Order: sequence, then C-alpha cells, then structure tokens
Amino acid sequence: MQDSFDLLIALKELGFLHNGRDPFWWPQSGTFEVVVGALLTQQSKWERVEASLSHLKAANLLTLEALSYADAQQIASLIKPSGFYNTKAQRVIKLCENIRQDFATFDRFVNEVDRRWLLSQKGIGMESADSILCYACHRPVCVVDSYTQRLLGAFGYTFDSYTELQEWMEQGIEENFHKIKVLYGEEADLATVYARFHGKIVEYAKKHIRGKQVDVAPLLKALEESI
Repeated sequence: MQDSFDLLIALKELGFLHNGRDPFWWPQSGTFEVVVGALLTQQSKWERVEASLSHLKAANLLTLEALSYADAQQIASLIKPSGFYNTKAQRVIKLCENIRQDFATFDRFVNEVDRRWLLSQKGIGMESADSILCYACHRPVCVVDSYTQRLLGAFGYTFDSYTELQEWMEQGIEENFHKIKVLYGEEADLATVYARFHGKIVEYAKKHIRGKQVDVAPLLKALEESI
C-alpha cells in the first residue's frame, strides 16, 4: 500500500461501507445531533451514545436552545449510558451556551465555525473538532482516530501525532482526487469522500479487530486484485 488512496480502493473493493445509513455515514449528518454525539462518544461505544441521544430526544432536549438552558443533573441522568455523564453533561451545556453566544443559531455555527474555535472549547480535542466539522458542517476534513492508527500500523506505518496521521491520509486522497469519479462511478465532493472514507475504516476495523490488532489480510488481497 503506497498511500491512502490505495487504502480507499481496497476498502471499496471489499464493499465498505456495508452500512447503508446516512450518505455521510454519521447518523443525522448535518444536524445539531452530531455536535452532541461527538462529545458523548468520547470513551464510549456508539450504541451507548445512541441510547443517550434517544433519551434527550424523548425529553425534547436535543436542541441547541433546550440544552443551553438545561439543568446539568437532568442531562447527566439522561446521558448516563454514555459514561462520564456528569462531566459530559456540563461540557455539552457549556458548548451549547457558547454556540448561542458566539453564533446565535446552529445554521450560522455550521457556516462560520472553525477548528480553532472548537479546540478552544472545554472537552473538545482534535478528533472531536474534526468530527463536528466533517459530519455536522460537511467540511472537507479527514477525521482520523485510533482505528485509523491501528489499521495503518498493521501495514507498518507509524505517526508521531494526530496531525501527521491526518496529513498522510489527506495527501493520498487529494493527490488522486481526479480518479474519484472513476472509482465511484459518479462525481463526489471532497467532504463526502472524507466522511465516507473514515466510516469505511471504522467499519472495517470493527469487523476485523483481533485483540489490539487489526487483521489486514482481506485488504492485502483486495489490493493485490486491484493492481
């Protein structure tokens, strides 16, 4: 595997994404729900996050305005499945307050927020910030995570930082972007490609994880067949 575009080809050859949900992979992409989910999914399984989101929705609290005025104890009880619920409740509420203060509405937030603003918010690191930019705002940002690192590690690639890993992932796609139409059989913008690429990696890794290692044999076979 020479670059991230080779990885994209191999994942596509194997049929990923297998999950036919949102076109951007993350459920309810382009909505406020992604912002909340990006905070709740930290150190938690997505299934538990979905339970928390369902509880907030049932209580009519899954909106920017409702959460910015919400009681922290009530939110903590509703998001308990996600773990670290007291801390997460406080951070969700504070983030909502800051969004309303600096952007007034979610639509304006989507259009105007940048990575620097997100990283200045308590509890938001690079992965969470990029998830919000990619999946809530549909920006051309490649999210990388522990699955990405472990998958590439199985191919012998090592990276010293999140930024270095992200740059490697983006470089291979951007240098080969003119081939995307051939690969997909249709036009696709960079934001969509990055969103789905991350989803492919997560779904592949979850299916082929063996302890702490990711089995890349199916990918190697797909790469050989695509040459």
